[in-house]
Amino acid sequence: MFFFIQLAIILACLFYGARKGGIALGLLGGVGLVILVFIFHLEPGKPPVDVMLVIIAVVAASATLQASGGLDVMLQIAERLLRRNPKYVSIIAPFVTCLLTILCGTGHVVYTILPIIYDVAIKNNIRPERPMAASSIGSQMGIIASPVSVAVVSLVAMLGNYTFNGRHLEFLDLLSITIPSTLCGILAIGIFSWFRGKDLDKDETFQKFISVPENYHYVYGDSATLLDKKLPMRNWVAMWIFLATIAAVALLGAFPMLRPVFAGKTLSMVLVIQMFMLLAGAIIILTTKTDPREISKNEVFRSGMIAIVAVYGIAWMAETMFSAHLAQIESTLGALVKTYPWAYAIMLLIVSKFVNSQAAALAAIVPVALAIGVDPAYIVASAPACYGYYILPTYPSDLAAIQFDRSGTTHIGRFVINHSFIAVGLIGVSVSCVMGWVLAALYGFL
Repeated sequence: MFFFIQLAIILACLFYGARKGGIALGLLGGVGLVILVFIFHLEPGKPPVDVMLVIIAVVAASATLQASGGLDVMLQIAERLLRRNPKYVSIIAPFVTCLLTILCGTGHVVYTILPIIYDVAIKNNIRPERPMAASSIGSQMGIIASPVSVAVVSLVAMLGNYTFNGRHLEFLDLLSITIPSTLCGILAIGIFSWFRGKDLDKDETFQKFISVPENYHYVYGDSATLLDKKLPMRNWVAMWIFLATIAAVALLGAFPMLRPVFAGKTLSMVLVIQMFMLLAGAIIILTTKTDPREISKNEVFRSGMIAIVAVYGIAWMAETMFSAHLAQIESTLGALVKTYPWAYAIMLLIVSKFVNSQAAALAAIVPVALAIGVDPAYIVASAPACYGYYILPTYPSDLAAIQFDRSGTTHIGRFVINHSFIAVGLIGVSVSCVMGWVLAALYGFL
């Protein structure tokens, strides 16, 4: 009886925190914690300190990249690629936004490129919904494939002490599954988007709308571009420093013998990521004369700090509640997940929608799954399922895509659930999970 009351309290905190948005999601975890500890007298669990420290280091480096102008270089290169291949924008655009996320570790980079994607589509009479919805979904799918994203480094930290057929999960082991599986999912949504919806010249609603001269000018208006900006050399230097650091981290992950050994144990990749991300930010500041005061003012830093609070509050609350009822949970859910491993992916997907964060969803579900005996290999294979907040069109990147699409083709349907992103999201995540299982089996994890 107490279990269901406490579960209801956790769900209420998650639901209300998600509705309020932003940092409220993590703070509401504190409300749940106080109720669980002081009213139900549950022993407090352990806050995810290692995960939070990794997030801080990664966010600091990524925010420094944006403050230095290095991110502008990436966006300019992405625009050149899109404008050289306008007919294929529905397929290329989600790959571009996914790649930007993989390199930068956050899907928030999509906001700058969305107006350009719209401009390329509408000027070539391509239904904007096709690349716009796919690009928003692609930008979020790239998070689980990014070596510097909060979700990936959190998952590596949580699985660091577990073995897969006698060997520890290394940083590149995870990426060797999540990167190709994510790219397969992106290809699937690109192909689907190529054919979705009516062509603009056959869309009666659109044609009626642009028949009014004011609407026509609004839809086809001025071009959005970054190509007219001449970026200084220091921006390029910042970008190459950041990319070189990512390459160094990947190299150390691929070859453990390059990492120092202390007391018979090789230095963990969790610590390596922290050190090298701090190093990247420091080198960028020293070589490009970036004003450190600007780092804390940009979108990457803001969203990253919100992620820290969210992971802190949600994970600590969930750890407290589920640790106290571990035996009960194992007897009920353990057998189900062991018999039907795909049930874990569905649970992760649903929780992700509740918390609107891939890192927070992983922080809440993965420790519980490990505690009830779910094979860590299934957790790795199902990693793309941590993205489920496309189910309702409430995430900022989806809302931004709707706003930037002046043609009105990217939309929220009459019944809310029938919006432009749900079919693309379901296809992308489903294909990625299937490929994740296939790759995990090929690599010998399953």
